[in-house]
Amino acid sequence: MPLRALVVDFNSYFASVEQVLASSLRGRPIGVVPVVTDSTCCIAASSEAKRHGVKTGTGVAEARSLCPGIIFVESQPEEYIRLHHLLVAAVESCTHVEEVWSIDEMWCRLTGRQCERANAEALARNIKAAVANVATFARDDDRADPEAAKVLTCSVGIAPNGYLAKTATDMQKPDGLVFLEDSDLPHKLHRLQLRDFCGIGRNMEHRLLESGIFTVAQLCAATEKKLREVWNGIEGTRMYRVLRGEEVQRPPTQKRVLGHSHVLPPELRTEEGAFSVCHRLIQKAAMRLRKGKWCAGGLQLSVKYSDRRWSDDITFTPTQDTLEFLHTLDILWQRCRQRGISPKAVGVTLFHLVQSQNSTPVFPTMKRNHSALLAAMDAVNIGMGKNKVYFGGAHGALAYTPMRIAFNRIPDLETER
Repeated sequence: MPLRALVVDFNSYFASVEQVLASSLRGRPIGVVPVVTDSTCCIAASSEAKRHGVKTGTGVAEARSLCPGIIFVESQPEEYIRLHHLLVAAVESCTHVEEVWSIDEMWCRLTGRQCERANAEALARNIKAAVANVATFARDDDRADPEAAKVLTCSVGIAPNGYLAKTATDMQKPDGLVFLEDSDLPHKLHRLQLRDFCGIGRNMEHRLLESGIFTVAQLCAATEKKLREVWNGIEGTRMYRVLRGEEVQRPPTQKRVLGHSHVLPPELRTEEGAFSVCHRLIQKAAMRLRKGKWCAGGLQLSVKYSDRRWSDDITFTPTQDTLEFLHTLDILWQRCRQRGISPKAVGVTLFHLVQSQNSTPVFPTMKRNHSALLAAMDAVNIGMGKNKVYFGGAHGALAYTPMRIAFNRIPDLETER
């Protein structure tokens, strides 16, 4: 089968951006945290920290134990997004970007003579050079910093399909370039572990082990029928086919939920502080909802404490009205209040999404249409900057609900700053 896919995966992306922007961090182990507090965990680690066992999800205390010299830096989502767009443009200048998978990963379809190994390799090296150029001029002052190019690197995987190309990016890091050609399959995969494959998490690994599949060699040798049984359906067939280099079309995903969560800084670990953060998170989510022309038919509130997690939800007629969501928050908050216990984190999720521009009140007693007011507020905040106008319940949390970057979604700087 010809080479049809090239995947670009930026190495330790958040941490690398921090090292590009601050030369004093280069060559040192760093952990990127959402907020500066000992009770949080790393959302990224530099390659130097990873060598000591620090990884995404490692708690601050554990990271210090594993790597005594580690430096913690608070995340800068806007910088990660700014560099992301520059990097996408850099790759696009070399070949068309078929799809952006996440803030640090994208894939390109190889066509024509690009499918030949020598040409695919030349393309990969051109991409690496374009990425190095972005890193060199990444700082706001536009001064050239050639050393930065050694920090922000990417691994490139080239294979007959996107799944195997993505797998190849993890086979040599950092700054790798790995081919998986038809003649390499499946033996070149045999040195990997089951969990090295996208789609095989802890639960799926357990199911594979229970079915008698303990190694990647056994996974590759399994029949389609066997994998359908393990995956309990069509995903088993897809896995069977992609491991053999076939291209598999996946159905388009549908947006099901929209929300935000936040680990509370120490000064907001009170009922009042946590409620203010929830207020602010709902206002951010509702603005995103309106920009995407969605309505939500339900709201879930979750509150995490040291030893437990509480959550509840309310469903209603689909709406995109912030005031209706805030009224629902009031009801849920009264249900969850646990006096004398400090909340550690909160989250709000809008669900039962429908694509519609119609806004219907949640409660029959709330008859007023607030669409004109909300449109005016959105316009002011987009045009003049975040938090220029807002509902007062969020006042105490304006400085404590920064942007967060989900695994597979790039935040919109207009609505989520």
